[in-house]
Amino acid sequence: MKPMRTPILRGLKPYYRTRLGSAYLGDARQLLRRIPDGSINLILTSPPFALIHRKEYGNPPPEEYVNWFRGFIGEFKRILTPDGSLVIHIGGSWIKGEPRKNLYNFQLLLEISRELKFLQDFYWFNPAKLPAPAEWVAVRRIRVKDAVDPIWWFSPTANPKADNRRVLTPYSEDMRRILRGEKHYRLMERPSGHRITEWFRRGGEGAIPPNLIIAPNTDSRGRYIRRCRIYGIKPHPARYPAEIPRFFIRFLTDPGDLVLDPFAGSNTTGWVAERLSRRWLSFEIREDYLKGSMLRFERDEIIEGLENYPSGEPSKA
Repeated sequence: MKPMRTPILRGLKPYYRTRLGSAYLGDARQLLRRIPDGSINLILTSPPFALIHRKEYGNPPPEEYVNWFRGFIGEFKRILTPDGSLVIHIGGSWIKGEPRKNLYNFQLLLEISRELKFLQDFYWFNPAKLPAPAEWVAVRRIRVKDAVDPIWWFSPTANPKADNRRVLTPYSEDMRRILRGEKHYRLMERPSGHRITEWFRRGGEGAIPPNLIIAPNTDSRGRYIRRCRIYGIKPHPARYPAEIPRFFIRFLTDPGDLVLDPFAGSNTTGWVAERLSRRWLSFEIREDYLKGSMLRFERDEIIEGLENYPSGEPSKA
């Protein structure tokens, strides 16, 4: 295991620092330039989407999105280790005034693929997603709920560090019965051409997961939202659930590896990385979001920047 030292950017004071990570306030385009070549094992991020309506956290319009993002791609490639990975959660968008999708995120996929190898597509299904766009889904009823977001996985190599044994899921009861010999499973060739052999019944530590992450984004009673409410801080409006970084950090890194989120928001990535014994760096351009992200950590976890911790007496909310 690598020595557990907090990563820092030389010459810059972090907004706050924990035992394993540092969060910096500033524009990711400038901060990325301070990261040494080949030093990041995993870039895991959810950048602002190219939505029709402008959001408070800042989001480029669809027609400008790929040009805006292009400036990050070369830096991502430079700072990744030879066996490192880039994982981007990038939701879709709709054409203004029409019931059809914008292709900006697929255009971005092709653009990144010019510099890094596209390894696999993953998808996040949010069962709690509201019916949107409301005009086409809830009013005219001509489209269905848009509840699945793509997550792209890239790397400088076709064989990066990865081990799906770290993200196995529990076997179903039917599968456990097969493994115990209580249920017969006929060995045969599937219509797809795949042959089910005796090896299939040997089992293992769990089931290999699919490329679909099912996680409702309903953390209104979670620690971060609860503490934001107590301290009178507005939460970040576009958070992804902890299940996403937890899956990819386990799958693609070892303890002690370095994880970067250049669009940190409420710093879900850094918080999960800390709990999985990975070092982390997080960048956020808005101070109110970065200040709020400190509430994910206990006070005694913060070893630098405690003066930035939300101040004042907590309310009774």
